[in-house]
Amino acid sequence: MKQTFEVKNVKCSGCAGTLKKALLEEFGEVEVDLEVEPRKITLDVEERQMEALKLKLRSLGYPLTSDNLNSFQTVGTTAKSFVSCAIGKMDEKK
Repeated sequence: MKQTFEVKNVKCSGCAGTLKKALLEEFGEVEVDLEVEPRKITLDVEERQMEALKLKLRSLGYPLTSDNLNSFQTVGTTAKSFVSCAIGKMDEKK
């Protein structure tokens, strides 16, 4: 079922590219809305896949806004998002 989620740390098309590429195999096509704040992603996801989606987003540095992260986790996801963003920007140039 197609659902929309608010995510943290998404800043640019590089971030969007990383999300699209990283989620494609497991979740299919992902739409990233860079026109709203907080940013939103839309994808087909079943309830049984929700935990996997949350973990994947956190590993990329883009947790859901609804995730309750402690200070250490917040700093970690922010740092990871900078790396993911840079990778996305490099992929755009290819």
